[in-house]
Amino acid sequence: MRNLVTIKAGAFIVFTLMLLAATINSSWATENRLGLPDFTGLVETHSAAVVNISTSQKVTHREQPERPHGLPPGAPFDDFLQRFFGDKEGRGGDGRPDLFDAKSLGSGFIISKDGYVLTNNHVIKEADEIIVRLSDRREFVAEVIGMDKRSDVALLKIDADDLPIVKIGDSNALKVGEWVLAIGSPFGFDHTVTAGIVSAKGRSLPSENYVPFIQTDVAINPGNSGGPLFNLDGEVIGINSQIYSRTGGFMGLSFAIPMDMAMNVVDQLKDSGRVTRGWFGILIQDVTRELAESFEMEKPIGALVAKVIAESPAEAAGIKIGDVIVAFNGQEVVSSSALPPMVGSTRVGETIETKIVREGKSIVIGVEIGELPLDDDLKRSTAANDPNNEVEIERLMLIVSALEEVQKEALEEGKSGVYVDSVGRGPAAHAGLRKGDIIVMMDNQNIEGIKDFKTIVKGLKEGRSVPVLVQRRSGPVFLALKIMDNE
Repeated sequence: MRNLVTIKAGAFIVFTLMLLAATINSSWATENRLGLPDFTGLVETHSAAVVNISTSQKVTHREQPERPHGLPPGAPFDDFLQRFFGDKEGRGGDGRPDLFDAKSLGSGFIISKDGYVLTNNHVIKEADEIIVRLSDRREFVAEVIGMDKRSDVALLKIDADDLPIVKIGDSNALKVGEWVLAIGSPFGFDHTVTAGIVSAKGRSLPSENYVPFIQTDVAINPGNSGGPLFNLDGEVIGINSQIYSRTGGFMGLSFAIPMDMAMNVVDQLKDSGRVTRGWFGILIQDVTRELAESFEMEKPIGALVAKVIAESPAEAAGIKIGDVIVAFNGQEVVSSSALPPMVGSTRVGETIETKIVREGKSIVIGVEIGELPLDDDLKRSTAANDPNNEVEIERLMLIVSALEEVQKEALEEGKSGVYVDSVGRGPAAHAGLRKGDIIVMMDNQNIEGIKDFKTIVKGLKEGRSVPVLVQRRSGPVFLALKIMDNE
């Protein structure tokens, strides 16, 4: 009897433990499920305000300057070769260029009940016709209210009333790690939903200096461009614009335009049809650890001024080449990429306190912000050098020569320097100097010619980094030069 009771008691304990374990596992699984966001309500509520955008454009083929197979007109087999190998420009039999429709697809979203639609500039640029298709399958021909290439934002208008609209959110309140969701038409598949998290904020891309992009890992593909990026509150906090890819498809990096910037563009496009931005008038670069040492800075932060444009707000305020901008309007400038969006979003005509480091000392300068010119291409080219009057500077292990007139044209008026003909193994090579550079300034001293350059080099102290300003085809750039004790 005792054995039977013992067996029953043991079985009860085992059963209880199994039930407890199952309950714990079930509770854990439930909590895990509850910890993930549910996007269904968001999609049901807000997807109707997301639209598909298709464009068409008449494209004319240009005549080829040369016949690719090399035979003159009327030669044997000319007609055969032209048909299969040569005339791929689409010309008709009469030799005239053909016209055909080039089509593209993108996304957008409705921001007002009376038909204002936001999308990307690159989705609708050069389009002859823009069709906006709603979720209920209605289609409208859209009018372009305005386009802004620098922010990649375009504002459209369709003739409709009482439309579903999105709710605009505060992109400044967005946090890294926060869940976000995109709705768009990748590869033409309408109202496709993808989700992910915010990977970073304030990203600067090489081709877009004035947009502090929101970086996400949301799957974005061709056709998503111009579509909305939602937060979990159902608010649009960005416009999906670009992806980083080596294949043309999604690779885990996508970028969205912040809505605070996009809505500022919208307001200006509605008011005047164009967008104005603040302008400093400088070319800048990052501060490396070596450059920070050469400028007597504790850490490598800020935007190093490599060029001050003539008759610019920076020149008028007294900004100089070699200054390091470390704060703008009370905001710290961590890197050079952080400064353009700050300046660009500043009202034209406003005077902003700008903190700079100059020769190891911090000073504050008031800069009256100007308007960014339409043509802001600041690239300069240098011509090939005629290697005359070459001088070898053994201390730096490089050969320099006096500037020719054609090379001086690449510099600002009144500036001079020396041309780098070759660089050997030594301090100059370690600093990054290369053939074709024009050395304009060294150790914060302007270089008037070879004699001046030799004097400055002779006075350099061993073991100390000094800034060197050089002019290249891509523009001016600072390098850090250091002469070691054993060199």
